[in-house]
Amino acid sequence: MALALFNRPMQVYSTAGWTNKHETGGVATFSMKNRVDLRGLAQANSQGPSFLAVAIALLVLYTVWGSTYLAIRVGVQTFPPFLMGAVRFAVAGGLLLVFLQVFRGVRLTIRQCVDNAIGGFFMLLGGNGLVSWACEEIPSGIATLIVAMNPLFFVAAEWLLGAWTQHKQNTLASKSIEVAQLPSPKVPSPQIPSLGSVVLAHLPNRWTQIGLVVGFLGLCILVAPSLAGQSLAGQSLSTEGLSSQGGVQLAPWRILALVGACLNWTIGSMYIRHARHAASPMSGASIQMLAGAVFMFLASYLLGEMREFHWGQIAPEAWWSWAYLVVAGSLIGYTSFVWLMKHASPTLVSTYSYINPMIAVFLGWWILGEQVGPHVLVASVTIIAGVVMISWSKR
Repeated sequence: MALALFNRPMQVYSTAGWTNKHETGGVATFSMKNRVDLRGLAQANSQGPSFLAVAIALLVLYTVWGSTYLAIRVGVQTFPPFLMGAVRFAVAGGLLLVFLQVFRGVRLTIRQCVDNAIGGFFMLLGGNGLVSWACEEIPSGIATLIVAMNPLFFVAAEWLLGAWTQHKQNTLASKSIEVAQLPSPKVPSPQIPSLGSVVLAHLPNRWTQIGLVVGFLGLCILVAPSLAGQSLAGQSLSTEGLSSQGGVQLAPWRILALVGACLNWTIGSMYIRHARHAASPMSGASIQMLAGAVFMFLASYLLGEMREFHWGQIAPEAWWSWAYLVVAGSLIGYTSFVWLMKHASPTLVSTYSYINPMIAVFLGWWILGEQVGPHVLVASVTIIAGVVMISWSKR
């Protein structure tokens, strides 16, 4: 189902519907929801990647990124979260950049470097960094369920961006008409729809709206016991990295960090996707990781992670987790994500969010002994159902 979504045209908005009084004899009108269909680059044609390439990249996101939550959870028990991310992305970004330079050559403008550095700030520091920090106290399965809300942010971003683009085009069209009407000052000025009316005209369809509500309801079900001072039945890791039995209470600040990570990831992803002078996906990914590493080092220093830190405190399993995050999470998973964001619809790409929770919850239960009670199962089904509704409405 997820792959079938990609065969639908991506919808953007244009001002093709406005007309001039001199052409029609009536008052100029502006479209608030005229659509132009653009075929995604990932359709199997001579100018874009094949269907198989898109399918493989999606499969990587579905499986690899689901397992990274377990690796993060194990790693941050003895490895400070922002420092771990900084070292991870510095190594991964450096390796990728060297590989590209040796085999392909890298040519980037200053503007492309700045754009990708901005994307790295939001996606890696604001996205991955906050997830790593939250996983110090929140089990990996619960964390990925909250992050599964990411498609909701993508839908909201596409909705608002489409409305804002339409409003700007209407405004430019109005100015063009006014210039054309300069010899005839008595001609009434065209009426431009307000930004609010354009936003309302671009509201997502009914199934998408229902999916948004259902997904948010699932998040409320998941976090309600912790906000009420109760705990979820589960297991947490001790400071020595060993599992310890007991209830897990979700700290509100950690929950907000995960929600903020979704928001930051969406902002960074949409910014990179709509950058005017885009770099190649792989070159851009290397700059994003290197810039993200710098931002994470700075955050680690400002938060005092290095004050009493020594490398000997890092447990062997944390180093193995870090190595897995470098190879699978960054070099394979992150580059696949960046490539897909250039060649597929953001809504299609975001469907990994309802596959990752299943893998993360299973791995957390199998390896770390994180118990999954009825309450978590109900929240899981509700969140995933909301995301599926949103994705299905985009078919």
